[in-house]
Amino acid sequence: MMRGMLTPPAALHAILFASGEPLAKKDITKLLGLKESELAIALKALIAQLDGHGVSIIETATELELRTAPEAANIVKKLRESELSRELGKASIETLAVIAYSTPTSGVGAPTESVGGGATRGEVDWVRGVNSSTSLRTLLMRGLIEGREDPRDKRRVQYSLTTEALAHLGLTNAGDLPRHAELSAGAHILIENEQASTAAVDLNS
Repeated sequence: MMRGMLTPPAALHAILFASGEPLAKKDITKLLGLKESELAIALKALIAQLDGHGVSIIETATELELRTAPEAANIVKKLRESELSRELGKASIETLAVIAYSTPTSGVGAPTESVGGGATRGEVDWVRGVNSSTSLRTLLMRGLIEGREDPRDKRRVQYSLTTEALAHLGLTNAGDLPRHAELSAGAHILIENEQASTAAVDLNS
């Protein structure tokens, strides 16, 4: 193998780590250029490599996800308790802001088919320009955001502010946020661009 090239198990490990959420097997085979049988071999090798390393692979009939191993539950619990005792960092605040200005103004978490129904992780990443999975986890743990099935794509989760978040901010509605109309419109434009870009990639796949 040439220097700098990843083996299939290593490449699989990398994309599962970077994703931070379940990935469809069919998407993984496309990303890695593997056949289903080759993915199965790579998965088996990766599972063996991760044994005893504190992380494990969760597999369903259609998806794979990288998670901490059950044996690490106690130390992970301590980590989360430590995270909850700290102030929100810049990344979490940025993530919360994107979700806040994408949350429906007619009521927290109100179901809607519009872009204003909240933001998915991919949309938050698009606006911020970086992976937001850690920030989303922190906000979920603190009860500041909640996730629901995205009505536009049932494979994705759509995040919106909770009543706890609004109470923490001293607001009664997302529409009370400063410059809501202006900044919400800007966030929606960026999200629509992300959706258009994703759709173009799907068509070319």
